Amino acid sequence: MIDPPRPPRLVVDTREIDRVDDLIPYADPHDPLVWLRRGDGIIGLGDVGGFERGPHEADSPQSSPADAWRAIAAEADVTDPVALPGTGLVAFGTLVFDRRSEASSRLVIPQVVVGRRGSRSWITTIRRADALHPVADPAPVAYGPHWSATLGPGTLDRAGYQAAVREALEAIASGDVQKVVLARDLLGTVPAGADLRRLVRALASDYPDTWAYAVDGMIGASPETLVTVSDGRMTARVLAGTTPRGADAAEDAAAVAALTRSAKDLAEHRFAVRSVLDTLSPHTGDLRADAEPFTLELPNLWHLATDVAGVIADHASALDLVAALHPTAAVAGTPTDAALDVIRRIEPFDRGRYAGPVGWVDGRGDGEWAIALRCAQIGTAPDRRFSPRGEMIHVTAYAGAGIVAGSDPETELLETRVKFRPIVDALA
Repeated sequence: MIDPPRPPRLVVDTREIDRVDDLIPYADPHDPLVWLRRGDGIIGLGDVGGFERGPHEADSPQSSPADAWRAIAAEADVTDPVALPGTGLVAFGTLVFDRRSEASSRLVIPQVVVGRRGSRSWITTIRRADALHPVADPAPVAYGPHWSATLGPGTLDRAGYQAAVREALEAIASGDVQKVVLARDLLGTVPAGADLRRLVRALASDYPDTWAYAVDGMIGASPETLVTVSDGRMTARVLAGTTPRGADAAEDAAAVAALTRSAKDLAEHRFAVRSVLDTLSPHTGDLRADAEPFTLELPNLWHLATDVAGVIADHASALDLVAALHPTAAVAGTPTDAALDVIRRIEPFDRGRYAGPVGWVDGRGDGEWAIALRCAQIGTAPDRRFSPRGEMIHVTAYAGAGIVAGSDPETELLETRVKFRPIVDALA
C-alpha cells in the first residue's frame, strides 16, 4: 500500500481583537463558512486545503477524516495565546449522511477565522509555511441586495411521501426495523450571485438557540448537537419526538402535554437515546443521560430532548466520536444498518449531506458538531461564485420524520411541513 502524501506544514497565528458584535458580515457572501449560536461562534474566509472524501471512497484505508485531520494538525506550527474553543488551527466540516452517497465529505481549512465567545473576540490566520505573503486581516463587507428563492415539490411529493411512510410501516410490521426516518425534498432555485449570508442571518436571528451553519453550500439551523468535545469531556443532545406549536398559549400547553404522553414519540425517543449511549460507552467513562426527556421549545415546534455527558476515556477526538455516532437512530432508525437499507430502497433521492454531521474541529481534536437539519444544499462552490449573470442556482431543501409502529402517514407529512418551515421561510 502506498503511503499517503505528507500534508503541507501550516503556520497558524491567533490573536485577540476588540469585541466583534456581528460575525456574519466577515464571511464570504457567495460561499460563507459560518458556525454560530446566540451570536457566538466562528466564521472562515478562504481555503488553504483540508480533506475531501469523494463518492465511493468510504472504504479506502486513507479516507478517515479523523486520521487525515490528525496528520494535518501534527504538522502545524500554532501560536495561540487566546486558547478558547475555536481558536488556533480550525477546519469546518460537512460530511455525507450515507457512505454510498454521490456527494463528497469535506474538511475546509480557511485562511482566516474570526471568532467570538462571550466578551472575547479573535482573528486566526492560517497559511502554508512556504507561502510568499502573509494573510491580510479581513474587513466586514456590506450585505448584497435582498433576494428570494423559488421552491416547489421535490422528487418525493406529498402523496409520494405518504406512500413511503406506508411502505416503512410494512417494513416495521415485518420485523425488518423498529424505526426508520424518512425524508422528503423540495427543489428550487436561488438567483445567481445571491448574498447567501442573508440566509444565514435569517436563520440565526429567527432560531438563536440552534446551531446556524454554512459549510460548502450546506446552510441551515440545527437544533440537534451530535457531539461537543472540550478538554477531555463530551456532551450530546438527543432529539426525537416532535409536535407543532399551538396557535395560542392554551393550545401550546396542550401540545406539550400530548407530546410527553405520546407512546409513539416516547418510543421513538428511547430508540434514539439508547443508540447514542451504546455507541459512546466504548469511548467514554462516567457516561450519564437524563432519566426522562425534557421538552425543548423552538419557535415552530416542540421536541423531546435528552442531554448526554461523559469523560473521554480513549483519547478520541471530536471526529472520532462523530464517526462512531453517525448515523444516529434520530436520523436513520433502528437497527441502523437495516434502517439504512430501508431508506435506500424507499427514498428516491440521495440525501447528500442532509442529516449528516456538520461542524468544526480544532488542532487538539476538540470541536462542536451538529446534525445537518432544517437545511438546504445550495449548488456547488463554482455555481455559487461563477454562474453567468441571470442564471439561477439549484437549491434542495430537506425535512424528515421518524416512523415507528403506530405512525400515521398524514401526521408524519405534517411533521415534515413543520420542519421545513425554518429553511423555507428563510429562503423566501
